[in-house]
Amino acid sequence: MNGVRLDSATGRSIILATVLGSGIAFLDGTVVNVALPAIGRELGGGLATLQWVLDGYLLTLGALLLLGGALGDRYGHRKVFAIGLVAFTVASCLCGFAWNGTSLVLARLAQGVGGALMVPGSLAIIEATMCDEDRGRAIGRWAGLSGVSTALGPFLGGWLVEVASWRWVFFINVPIAAVALAVTLKGVPETSTRDRRLDYPGAVAVTLGLGGTIYALIEGPGRGWHPLTIAAGVIGVLALVAFGLIERSHPDPLFPPRLLRSATFVSVNITTLAVYAALSGALFLLTLQLQNTMGYSPLEAGLATLPLTIVILLLSSRMGALSQKVGPRFPLTIGPVLAGVGVGLLALAQPGATYVTGVLPGMLVFALGMSFTVAPLTATVMGAVPTDFAGIASGTNNAVSRIAGLLAVAVLPLVSGADKSLEDGFPRAMVTSAVLCVIGGLVSFFGIRRRKTDRPDP
Repeated sequence: MNGVRLDSATGRSIILATVLGSGIAFLDGTVVNVALPAIGRELGGGLATLQWVLDGYLLTLGALLLLGGALGDRYGHRKVFAIGLVAFTVASCLCGFAWNGTSLVLARLAQGVGGALMVPGSLAIIEATMCDEDRGRAIGRWAGLSGVSTALGPFLGGWLVEVASWRWVFFINVPIAAVALAVTLKGVPETSTRDRRLDYPGAVAVTLGLGGTIYALIEGPGRGWHPLTIAAGVIGVLALVAFGLIERSHPDPLFPPRLLRSATFVSVNITTLAVYAALSGALFLLTLQLQNTMGYSPLEAGLATLPLTIVILLLSSRMGALSQKVGPRFPLTIGPVLAGVGVGLLALAQPGATYVTGVLPGMLVFALGMSFTVAPLTATVMGAVPTDFAGIASGTNNAVSRIAGLLAVAVLPLVSGADKSLEDGFPRAMVTSAVLCVIGGLVSFFGIRRRKTDRPDP
């Protein structure tokens, strides 16, 4: 089909539908953070249960994003995206009606499945339908608005908990998804499909691998290294090894190993892993620190993170345009480093500190760094692969970012000591997150060589 112009009616429908769809999937990765204390009080369960409320969603989302991208390439991104919207909405309702911790975790797992169908399809639709002249701007707009939805989560969650109930953190998805589905069915064109054999063994291996290792990381420190926990960890590691072997031999793998030949693709995904691990881990522990240690209400804790949303909303599109002019290396180097400085400053959020002295400086610097990073990151990874692999590239990068968050929530409390004493471990966790961001910037500096995101030949 001919390329769609961004400013046309179809172009606006594409952006609206894809931003709303991927936005609620990203939103649900962070909106629950502020609601965790209220969920814990009503449904019971310790830190391990609350970690699973977050990681259950991120687990299936991250593990199945590659399969979701491949299904879109095979059957059409619009169709798979719409199915994902419906599945996500049903699972959101189940989350809202949960009666105990187990039922909520199971519903969150189902939510992640729906999200895995939506997220890679949203970006692949833009990649496959937009004309060459507008594709960069469209991806930048998608990335910026999707980044805002991630950052908006704590504020929205705090407001909903304060004025209604933590259950509305999930019910709010229903009207948004309904609008996204209506716009998708009416105004979004279907994309061409590729004749490919789906890599089901790879999907099973990566899901078992992530599930086993994360289960062990969450359950082991909190409840002891029982035989079941150890077995889950061993099976997880073996499954991840098997996934690598399967991808090398499968005729149409979930993740084509030849994409690793692109130094830009590899570097940007490593940067994504580092930065989004820091983002997810820092927001998870910050919202707990503000409420449980510093005495903030849910709404106050959400408002504390609002500068992150505002700054990204104001600057992200401008940073995307800057990346188009000067190339991705500069923003993807300076952005993560600035984000690291901001996260390090958040270590000042301690009892006795005011918001202006303990939280706001770090939040503003962190927001500035993320503004430099979000849009160029997405555009660069999509420009580093052939167009035929748009779904796989989108699925891979989004899987990396969700897995980064999953690992951070599971591991950061453990390595910092925040699982035993939040107040004592919080500063160490922020410093650890800061180091991760700086590493991401260094990887971009040394790994991204192209001045612009020129697409390689298939």
